[in-house]
Amino acid sequence: QLQLVESGGGLVQPGGSLRLSCAVSGITLDYYAIGWFRQAPGKEREGVSCISSDGTTYYADSVKGRFTISRDNAKNTVYLQMNSLKPEDTAVYYCATRQWYGSSCPRGYRYWGQGTQVAVSS
Repeated sequence: QLQLVESGGGLVQPGGSLRLSCAVSGITLDYYAIGWFRQAPGKEREGVSCISSDGTTYYADSVKGRFTISRDNAKNTVYLQMNSLKPEDTAVYYCATRQWYGSSCPRGYRYWGQGTQVAVSS
């Protein structure tokens, strides 16, 4: 029954903002880590951000200061607020999860959403 559904992607101009949502069903977020990943055309998938089971957050160097990950346990939803978007941020964004405990983030994830397209272009 575990399911992740991303939403909020779209086309935005450089410098604009988007908020991605990852709605999670079938689990309680308190016991899971959630990661955001992205894959641009012709490039390998890369980690963007994660939030651990205790709420500790981590960011890739390329998005630090621009992206913010957050979690609403009551709604079972994780968000990725993306500000000051650049063309290099264009990619399909995925959320993923695995059962986890602690302040760190795991390296691998078992469950993945279908992705949402983010395009940053003038």
